[in-house]
Amino acid sequence: MTKMQVESFMLDHTKVDAPFVRQSEIFETPSGDYITKYDLRFTQPNEDIMPTGAVHALEHLLAGFIREELADVIDLSPMGCRTGFYLIRLGKAPIEDVGKALIKALEKVISADYVPATTAKECGNYRDSSLFGAQEYAKQVLDGLRTKY
Repeated sequence: MTKMQVESFMLDHTKVDAPFVRQSEIFETPSGDYITKYDLRFTQPNEDIMPTGAVHALEHLLAGFIREELADVIDLSPMGCRTGFYLIRLGKAPIEDVGKALIKALEKVISADYVPATTAKECGNYRDSSLFGAQEYAKQVLDGLRTKY
């Protein structure tokens, strides 16, 4: 097996200071468009790992809220390590813009009264979702992000 050159695997996870927003990669398409991948790190790697119910609820909530705050979002996906999310969007944007959009989206998470798409028809694991957990992590992340953006 050849060594994989995956950008997120090359990041020294022992030297990061979460929470943060980091532009991890920019891809140029054959037609000249840009696709940017952002690392939305919520918790300190290998120290505070979000439970699946909180991650799942955050994924559902942020899927809509981040699109209300930031144009051209392609996808928001949880990291397998459960320390944050990847945001993929069309075009380029300064980190500050993404950080401010994330702050506004997390403020909406805190005031949400339900998690969308939590039925068997809408979700493949609809039972594993925690609005309370999502809101607690949103509060925690907001405290750290507001000092940076």
